[in-house]
Parts: sequence; structure tokens; C-alpha cells
Amino acid sequence: MSHLRIQSLGKRYGGVVALDGVSLDIAGPGIYGLIGPNGAGKTTLFDCLAGTTEPDQGQVWLQGQEVTGWPAHRMAGLGVARTFQECRILPEETCLDNVLFAAQPQGLARNLVQIFSRSRGHRVAAVDEAMRLLQLVRLQGYAHAPATELSFGQRRLLEMVSTFMAKPDLLLLDEPASGVNPSLLQVLGDFVKTMMAERPCVMLLVEHNMAFVMDMAQDIIVMHQGQVLERGSPAQVQASAKVVEAYLG
Repeated sequence: MSHLRIQSLGKRYGGVVALDGVSLDIAGPGIYGLIGPNGAGKTTLFDCLAGTTEPDQGQVWLQGQEVTGWPAHRMAGLGVARTFQECRILPEETCLDNVLFAAQPQGLARNLVQIFSRSRGHRVAAVDEAMRLLQLVRLQGYAHAPATELSFGQRRLLEMVSTFMAKPDLLLLDEPASGVNPSLLQVLGDFVKTMMAERPCVMLLVEHNMAFVMDMAQDIIVMHQGQVLERGSPAQVQASAKVVEAYLG
């Protein structure tokens, strides 16, 4: 049974075909790069998987359950988490509270905390875990500072910590390297690899930073004009004439 299966997914916006029969099978946890030129359909695919957009045709299965067209709150309940091209955090809240708040809707709140209503022991455990993750991205010194004090790259790291705090089953990362300087990008990459080793999930990584995505992912999916154009290892994809033509032709 595939962990994630997408069959003949289609989506139109008026006369624009955003997805044109996309089919994918992802067997199990791992980092899967999703690349392609602007307008290839990557973000629309994320929208359909996250439940913010309903496809016009096709089916989606997650862990053997058909979830086609489920709204975002139901997908989140299944462990689907997402980041966006524009960093989304709570800027006026402390970094620690950002992480604790992000945990509430997903499994961690049900199984570990209920941050504001359960026992002190559960809250202490949640805070300890949040602080551990903040330390992994070198943000422990900002735990009690408002997120407004962070640089853009640090906000990206905070968003990533908040996402992993919820222990996602399917994680959709939309250009996490965008606007992040090289030193923080190394921290981000190391953190993602650590979390994937601790808490394996299916991660789809949309990224235009080719060096970053080729380093992070062992399986690369290339989209072009709403379709899957190519799939393979980083070396196979980089050597593909079809991929070169799609990017440069």
C-alpha cells in the first residue's frame, strides 16, 4: 500500500489548466523533491493535498484512505501540515508560544498537551520538547522574545520547528530555502534531516534552490505544464534531456 497515492488529478482555473492528470505513488516516508518551472502546477498540487483547493477530477489516497476533496481541517486532522512561500508565524507572540500554539491542532495536542487546559506535567513536557527543537535551530536564546526580533531566515526556522512540533504524517514544504542565507540554510537542512530521522514522514519539498533540493531529496519529481514530466534520482533528473528542455527550452 502506498503512503500517498495521487491518481489523474486535474484542476482548471477558467481556461488555465493548472493540473493535467497528475499521478504519483509514494511508497513510504522520505524527502521527495518537487521541482519545475514557475506555473508548472506545484503549488496547486499542494493546495489540493492540503485541502484548500478541491480538484476537478482524480483521487487522492493517504495511508490507504481516499481523502479527495477533504477540507483543510480534516486533512490537518490526518497529520497533513504545510508551509508557504511567505513565512507564516505569529510575530507578536514569543518564539516558544509560536511552537506550543502550532502543536495544538495536531496529534501532539491530543496526545501530549492541550497546552492551556491539561495538567502541569503535560505542559512541562511540551515546553521541554519545544525548547529542545528551538535549540536544534539555535533559537533557544529567543524563546521568550517576540518573533518580531528574528531575522527573516530565523523566522523560517521558527516556522519549521512549529511544523515539526505537530509530528506531521505528510509535510508539504513550499520553498523553505527562499530568502535564507547560506549559514542558516545549513541549519535548516540539518534540522530537517534530524527530524526525519526521529519522526519519519512523507515530505514533499518544492524548491527553486537546486543545490538545496538535490542535497535533501533522494527522489526528485519534475512537473511541467500541470503534468509529471520526469522522476528519478538527482543524478537521473539532472541528466534528463526533457528536464533541461523544460527549464531552458
